[in-house]
Amino acid sequence: MKAAAALLALVSAAIATPLSLYDNTQSPLGDLQLPTSYPGFDLDLSAPRLVQLDGQDEPVVMTELEKIQAKVRGIRFFDITETPDLGSRAHLRVAKKPSYPAPNHTEAVQSVIDTLEIQNLRDGLDKFTSYRTRYYRSETGKQSQQWLLGKITEITKKFAPKALQDAISIQEFPHSWAQNSIIVRINGSSNDDSVVVIGAHLDSTNNWPFLPAPGADDDGSGSMSILEAYRGLVAAGFQPERAVEFHWYSAEEGGLLGSQAVARAYEGRGVNVAAMSQYDMTAWVKRGTKEQVGIITDFVDPDLTEYNKKLVELYLDIPWVETKCGYACSDHASWGKAGYPSVFTIEATFQDSNHGNIHTANDRYDVSDEFSFSHMLEFSKLAVSFAIELGGWKKAD
Repeated sequence: MKAAAALLALVSAAIATPLSLYDNTQSPLGDLQLPTSYPGFDLDLSAPRLVQLDGQDEPVVMTELEKIQAKVRGIRFFDITETPDLGSRAHLRVAKKPSYPAPNHTEAVQSVIDTLEIQNLRDGLDKFTSYRTRYYRSETGKQSQQWLLGKITEITKKFAPKALQDAISIQEFPHSWAQNSIIVRINGSSNDDSVVVIGAHLDSTNNWPFLPAPGADDDGSGSMSILEAYRGLVAAGFQPERAVEFHWYSAEEGGLLGSQAVARAYEGRGVNVAAMSQYDMTAWVKRGTKEQVGIITDFVDPDLTEYNKKLVELYLDIPWVETKCGYACSDHASWGKAGYPSVFTIEATFQDSNHGNIHTANDRYDVSDEFSFSHMLEFSKLAVSFAIELGGWKKAD
């Protein structure tokens, strides 16, 4: 009841603050005759949503259509309709900020990195992009999520030793829309109650959601990069001292909806998240540019970001470069909003990332040789190092 009352109060305040982001007489989607429905979609363009924008103290009410148009214009936001109280305890966590020791598991990390395979990335992405769209309010969005859930289960049964399988849980995190998020947990072997989270988002979108959206780079690439990291870890019998979780979030493209719901649940349960790392777009190397790992420096935890740089320097074959992506630009922002330390790593500087193809039917891995599976593998290496260095691992002799 308290949450419902708080939401009503926020809606009342927001209604008094109408949004004027664009001229309604000119759509940023152009003059195309666009479909307003498609079989298997559950999307009401007139549905009101509560949205938090950068620099505004109070949220505003927008329709789903207005959200879509704002996104096309590059306006980023949290859709807080279902999570208006996320971050209510953030000040408590900020006051108890964890510290990060120098990386010291070089041999263990390298032994797993050496087993990672590009072909697994290619095979997984080939299937993941075969769905017409992974939009979170579509039937194929649900089907793609169920395929991924099945693939994770298959990998766990095939590669993880029996003793490790007993320490792994694979769960769907349900939402009010059809596509669920996925949470895979490898329990820690010590009494440390904290958890390390490695995330990507499993949904995709077209600028106009009813159109095809294969989402190879955004974020099929990140989803497969962390999936291959997970495979390598469990195949090696990785038993962390501190619990390590792999998350695949639904509805990132709708305003970080899935990750906000998960972060809110963790906040409500008092889960001690020591570190969260997001992998969103890991494949593109723009022609004429140097291959690098983009380290996001805005709206992230500075200490964990410096630690992430050290991991790149130690374990990757390419250097890092600092870049910025703005407010609420991926799921790490949901965890930061809740007061948890979070970082975000992307395929290049934000300017050199795959802006020309994402959110279109051309977000395919065969659209250009700038789409690089070997680049994706560098991010798998980074996820492996993040898991082992922060999760810990006392390998049995």
